[in-house]
Amino acid sequence: MPASTPHTRIDRGELPALAEFDLIRGLTGLGTYHLRRNPHHEITAAVLAYLVRLTEPLPDHDGLPGWWTEHGPTGQPPAEYPGGHGNFGLAHGICGVLAFLGTTMRHDVTVDGHTDAIARICAWLDSWQDDHGGAAWWPRTITLEEARAGRAGQREPLQPSWCYGTPGIARAQQLAALATGDAARQRTAETALLGCVSDPAQLARIIDPSLCHGAAGLLHTTWRAAADAATGDLAAHLPHLTDLLVDQLRTASPDAGLLEGSTGAALALLTAVGDIPPGSGWDTCLLLA
Repeated sequence: MPASTPHTRIDRGELPALAEFDLIRGLTGLGTYHLRRNPHHEITAAVLAYLVRLTEPLPDHDGLPGWWTEHGPTGQPPAEYPGGHGNFGLAHGICGVLAFLGTTMRHDVTVDGHTDAIARICAWLDSWQDDHGGAAWWPRTITLEEARAGRAGQREPLQPSWCYGTPGIARAQQLAALATGDAARQRTAETALLGCVSDPAQLARIIDPSLCHGAAGLLHTTWRAAADAATGDLAAHLPHLTDLLVDQLRTASPDAGLLEGSTGAALALLTAVGDIPPGSGWDTCLLLA
């Protein structure tokens, strides 16, 4: 994608596709790679400048955030998803952008408007925050109808996954809070994740060992968050989450993939058992640190 394309799209006042900015397919993923390989490269700065601009509302779109997309979460065309949607996820939504902005700031790599962009995303997340058993949670997506009503159709936390669930959203906010010195947001994020890992009903929704949406992703997200947490409460749940992953691996179908297979699950398990940050950087693609 030419560097000018996203800015040209913004200049035209058009909404983005998820693949323009998300972690898995878009510029957040490209920026994450460059942050690890060459944090002060001009491409890293260019991606950051674009992501800052992405958070600014576009004119003539009823106050919707700049990352609102006209398509559905899996790329459904506007005709099948009237009004598009707002995506909260770490893998495909605005929390990937938030995690990247927070991570780059922690590495002293910033651009003009960096802090303001973090604040805009966090304010949007705050407006959709809900409560479950004393812990915060957020919907995975919202439709235009839900945005106009100010109320999400999702009424309780779903699968506690890295990709779309509360764990990924909470870690993104924890990273942003650590970068900006926001102790209150850090507490909220860590309590939200603690609510997931201590709730049997949410844990029962984990039905596979994958990094993307299964036990490995929950374990590794919690392991990374626990290392930065203000208390030891998250770390205390790591043994149980490790057991959960082992149990899921015993019954999983053979699949050697990274995000959805045994390779990613094994890497998460080895990292947690050894309690050693992965020197290989294998988890760079997850944007958890």
